[in-house]
Amino acid sequence: MKRANLIATTLLAGLLLAGSAFASDKLNHNEIYQLRESGQIMSMEEVLKHARSIQPGQLIEAELEHEKGSYVYELKIIDAEGRLHKLELDAQSGDVLKRNSRD
Repeated sequence: MKRANLIATTLLAGLLLAGSAFASDKLNHNEIYQLRESGQIMSMEEVLKHARSIQPGQLIEAELEHEKGSYVYELKIIDAEGRLHKLELDAQSGDVLKRNSRD
């Protein structure tokens, strides 16, 4: 459990500090925090839990992007067989917008 919390914290810090790749808007950490607090985006903890229910495996990358007026989490997960899965989730609802995988 401590490892999962450490990973989640590290990923969230990476999103906040790295500035994430936003298509048209560069948001700072305060803006991302406000989006989360106002309910416009899910917390990283919620995203990770939801993503694991969709695709079990090891999370290797997470990004928050602003696309066409909405926020999207892009996640890369490696499953137990070594396949890479890419998920795009609506950042507010968690709905799967796009999903693909490759060996």
